Amino acid sequence: MAERGLSRRKPNIANYMDYTLLFIVIFLLGFGLVMVYSTSSYSANLQFDGDAAWYFRKQLWATAVGIVAMMVVANIPYHFWEQFAMLGYIVSVILILLIIPFGTESHGAKRWLNIAGISVQPAEIAKLGMILFLASMICTMGKSIRQKKGFFTVLIVPVPIAIMLWRITSNLSSAIIVMGIAVLMLFVSCPDYKRFVILGIVTIVAAALIVLVIVKMAEAGVGEDGGSVGGFRGARILAWLDPEAYAIGKGFQTLQGLYAIGSGGILGKGLGNSKQKLGFIPEAQNDMIFSIICEELGLFGAIAIILMFIMLIWRFMIIANNAPDLFGALLVVGVLGHIAIQVILNIAVVTNTIPNTGISLPFISYGGTSVLFLLIEIGLVLSVARGIRLKDL
Repeated sequence: MAERGLSRRKPNIANYMDYTLLFIVIFLLGFGLVMVYSTSSYSANLQFDGDAAWYFRKQLWATAVGIVAMMVVANIPYHFWEQFAMLGYIVSVILILLIIPFGTESHGAKRWLNIAGISVQPAEIAKLGMILFLASMICTMGKSIRQKKGFFTVLIVPVPIAIMLWRITSNLSSAIIVMGIAVLMLFVSCPDYKRFVILGIVTIVAAALIVLVIVKMAEAGVGEDGGSVGGFRGARILAWLDPEAYAIGKGFQTLQGLYAIGSGGILGKGLGNSKQKLGFIPEAQNDMIFSIICEELGLFGAIAIILMFIMLIWRFMIIANNAPDLFGALLVVGVLGHIAIQVILNIAVVTNTIPNTGISLPFISYGGTSVLFLLIEIGLVLSVARGIRLKDL
């Protein structure tokens, strides 16, 4: 009888599945498909002989493949991927280097590789590889990460990939994201916050000095439209400070995006009724899709999407706080950093809060490689969540 009583009191332990996270991701994907069709149908109709759904079909296919990949990864124990951490780093380096001889150029940038007829952006693979490698490395280092040598070792590891993304692919935004992922993962692993305050101050001062130098050189008449001052990025900084002065150049896209945001008002013009997507904003389905959301759905729609991303980040934090071990927690923090930084950068660029860096809005902007690897990262998070044990007393 005593044994039966003990048996009845034994808790049932079950795996945890974060359906809230899954719902948010599915919602963002569905909303993204709707907005990709809305923003791209006009240009696709002109470019592809009346095929208004061309971009939509490609995004739908990538999303379907990504969902399958997400579910597969979610059902594989996340520690399985730890053995591929070093391989992920090496493959990232090789793929970026392969862009030099074999890269495909589009819209003035050489960032893609054509593999078996499929266009792949190595920058997206590098972000996932960096998350895996840093999570494994930090766990291996243990308490030595709190020492100055260990701290700066982790900080230096992503620098080669960031520099290659910047110089080889001219993708400064991805380089910033890679470094941001590393800093955030290091931040949750190291309790010495004074180092991060110093690092933040140094970064802000360096950025301010760069802007100041470019402005002073432009005022002195060095270069035309910032060309000799700092290349096209110098021109983007000048256009950021005064977009109307560069309305026919680097400031054109920014101004058109701001016009779209301003004309949307509170409730917007209605889904599909944007005027700025009709050739005024180049490639509206990509980096500037948030401006079309503001125009068609207004401030209400923009805030709703921002809230969905905030809820997504909140779910990441819940899973990271309850992860079974440090490796799982760091994986989730890495994915959190990737998505949060990318969302912040995209919205900041569209609203002209920072200079234009060319960054997509996660799950919503057009881009097959981006949505595929984002969903693989979500699969990793779900795998960590499944490792959380719930006790049903």
